[in-house]
This record gives sequence, C-alpha cells and structure tokens, in this order.
Amino acid sequence: MKQTIKQITTRFYKPLLVKYLSSTRVYTYKGIRLVIPPAVFHPGFFFSTRLLLQYIASLPLKNTSFLELGAGSGLIALYAAREGAMVTATDINSVAVHALEINRQNNRIPLTVIQSDLFMNIPQQAFDLIAINPPYYKKQPTTPAEYAWYCGEQGEYFQQLFRGLENYIHAGSVVLMVLCDGCDITMIKDMAADNGFRLNCVVEKRNWLETNYIFSIQHLTG
Repeated sequence: MKQTIKQITTRFYKPLLVKYLSSTRVYTYKGIRLVIPPAVFHPGFFFSTRLLLQYIASLPLKNTSFLELGAGSGLIALYAAREGAMVTATDINSVAVHALEINRQNNRIPLTVIQSDLFMNIPQQAFDLIAINPPYYKKQPTTPAEYAWYCGEQGEYFQQLFRGLENYIHAGSVVLMVLCDGCDITMIKDMAADNGFRLNCVVEKRNWLETNYIFSIQHLTG
C-alpha cells in the first residue's frame, strides 16, 4: 500500500514540483529567509534537511566549530551560526555557493563559505560538529544541480567522504549524516567500515513516503 501511494504521489506531484522549482524561490524557516535558485536543493520540499536541523538544534552549538558539507542554500549552516557556532559552509555547486553568500548577507549572519568538492578546498582542521545531508542515489551527476542528488554509479561520493573525514575530526567530534530508506545504506555502512568508521542510528523518522535516519559516524574503536 505504501509503495502504491508513493508511486501515485511521484507521478502527479513530481511534475508540479519540478515546474515550481524551475524559478528562484524564497523560503523562510525558523526565522531564516533563504533565496533558493533552481539549481539548488530546496529544504522546504524535502524532509531530510529539516529533520537534521531539528536534531542539531537540540545540541549545544555556542562556540563550537561547525562544518556543513553540501550546505546548499545554507539553512542548517545559518541556523548554527545564529546560535553561536563558528561555521564553515561548503558546496561543490557554484550556484549554491553564490546563494550561500546572498543568504549570509541577507540574514546578517557571519559564516565562512567555501566552494569545495567535499574536503578538497577546506583548510585542514578539526571540527567539533560536522553535518552532512549527502547525495545518495546511484548515478553519475552531469549538471550542478544533480550533485545534490547523485553519489556516482558506485557511491564514489561516500568513498571520498570517508577517506577524507579522519583529517577533519578530533576525539570528541560529532559527525551527523541523514539518509533515507531509498538509498543503499548497506553499501554506505560497508564503505564507512572500510575506512575505520561505523554508522550508529540516532534518529528514525517515518513519513507517508519514506523513512529518514540520522546516523552518527564514529570510529570503529570508539
């Protein structure tokens, strides 16, 4: 039954959503006003960003060093910075980076914005908290917008993520990643283990279309 509802919803809802998101939109959440261009992931229509933000909002953020990988329009990064974290927000998509700069200025919230493919352009340092809402569908991205959705045919995004993560954490770092039941969680867990990490589920939330999970990424020996 759930699968039938999902198919019907996708068939009729997706074309309307695609049309709506083909223009720049304005979205406000928790007092943060975002300008969101068509090539940037819109947090208002996809549950994962708000779920991760809700969890992060329960954590002590003041005076922490905070990294958001793949920040998109910047909702989570801007919230954390507003709450007193020292935030670095990154994205591979130049359109998203421009939107981040606009949204940072419009909300008058200080944070550092870097265009980067994962850790590539981030100066090496250990962050207290890292937030990741990754692309997780298996396909090679071919446009800037697709980097928010697709992790490569073999999950190359996650290989690169777990290989680089060690250089940006310390013993007490909290690393959070949101996934859903529509992605290959087994593959992602195996890639994490191959690089010395494990994924521990800290939140499971089901809606009428899918189940979302927040995982804490920890050392296997931790």
